[in-house]
Amino acid sequence: MAFVEHNAKTASTSAGGRVEDYVALLKPRVMSLVVFTAFVGMLVAPGDIHPFIGFVAILCIAVGAGASGALNMWYDADIDAIMSRTLNRPIPSGRVSRDDALGFGLTLSAFSVGTLGLVTNWLAAGLLAFTIFFYVVIYTMWLKRSTPQNIVIGGAAGAFPPMIGWAAVTGTVSMDALILFMIIFLWTPPHFWALALYKKGDYEAAGIPMLPNVAGERATQNQIVIYTVLLTITGFGPVLTGLVGWFYAIPAAVLGAIFSVLAVRVRMASGVEMKRRARVLFAYSLSYLFVLFVALLADVGLIRWFGTV
Repeated sequence: MAFVEHNAKTASTSAGGRVEDYVALLKPRVMSLVVFTAFVGMLVAPGDIHPFIGFVAILCIAVGAGASGALNMWYDADIDAIMSRTLNRPIPSGRVSRDDALGFGLTLSAFSVGTLGLVTNWLAAGLLAFTIFFYVVIYTMWLKRSTPQNIVIGGAAGAFPPMIGWAAVTGTVSMDALILFMIIFLWTPPHFWALALYKKGDYEAAGIPMLPNVAGERATQNQIVIYTVLLTITGFGPVLTGLVGWFYAIPAAVLGAIFSVLAVRVRMASGVEMKRRARVLFAYSLSYLFVLFVALLADVGLIRWFGTV
């Protein structure tokens, strides 16, 4: 406890910080996933966008995601100082003050939303603003510390980027954009609950009501299987709407089958073996989303270049 109080005091009084500390506030690994899914959403959307405008739009989405990360770290500095995987973040380690992180996050939020609205359209900017608000206020300030469904509802924040990319090109939100949203929305619970299964002690120490800590490991394992099945089914949505063809459908089927098998393997295990399998599932879930969206992008490209595939 003394260690935590020391870090909290240091974080509240330190100023400045190195460039790399401010980069860390942006959560660059999370940002990379946001940028990638937004980029795919932009490229698969019907219509054209000038390359420079597209680049600025992606930059704005990245900056908005980074702003969300900085504001999340500003608010969560107290629990970050407790959990092993977040202990060395810039604020709890004392390298950046909470006030500096707050100002940094608010400035980037205003810049990203305003610039995106000016260079593309205000629907895309409005979606970006709502995404930042949802992640910081609805998820970080409210859901994360109050309900074991925090990841389910809060997962919407991470599901908006492809929709924002789509809106930047078309100025609209279509059924295809909503399906891309739903794929990431349904992917989020099994992804994070797998992490929560083998990091249960961290969440318990920080007082965060993650599902394994509140409902137990067995209930979490069951929910992982349910959401994985729903994700696998939803993954075929772009095929049903005609956005893509078999070039996407085959990888989607294989990826979903592997995801489902790994989820069931987690469900059938317990103790140390369950945690090992949960770690494998967590790692695979990252590859799943990346490969699925690559297949989506490749299929749409083939359709536009060569006709129906």
